[in-house]
Amino acid sequence: MKRILSVCAGLLMLLSGCASVEVSDYRTEEPALDLRQYFNGKLDAWGMFQDRSGKVIKRFHVAMKASWQGDVGTLDEDFTYSDGTTQKRIWTLTRQPDGNYIGRAADVVGEARGELSGNALRWRYVLALPVDGKVYEVNFDDWMFLIDDKVMLNRSFMSKFGIDLGQVTLSFTKE
Repeated sequence: MKRILSVCAGLLMLLSGCASVEVSDYRTEEPALDLRQYFNGKLDAWGMFQDRSGKVIKRFHVAMKASWQGDVGTLDEDFTYSDGTTQKRIWTLTRQPDGNYIGRAADVVGEARGELSGNALRWRYVLALPVDGKVYEVNFDDWMFLIDDKVMLNRSFMSKFGIDLGQVTLSFTKE
């Protein structure tokens, strides 16, 4: 009997270690994130892409202009990468009746789904990512955390076919 209880306890510990974090885990965290308030006006972000080994592959700066008309927002992003290349992405964000968000951009396959709770936002989407002349559809699990009225931290996990490709880390600063 002791052996059975020991095996059951071990399995329970193993399964609890597999439990994933949900955005609702942050529902009581403050300051509460209001996308229409934070992503409004001019923002800057600095970030880096790390491969799955943790090596920094590319650093970048993003200059953003954001505005809203009711429940629809536009985020106009200009990227400048450490290798001198540039990129533009324009997001259209739409607040849903349940308080969550849908996002669209030219290089997003389908639509991004954003869940908001407390100080956290979790975006899940597929990005058409150009690499060495080819375009790969990569899954993003994108977590944003409002630190205060000026700073937001962002950590994105990239994968393809369930295989970890790397992470993107960003720090946003609002003017």
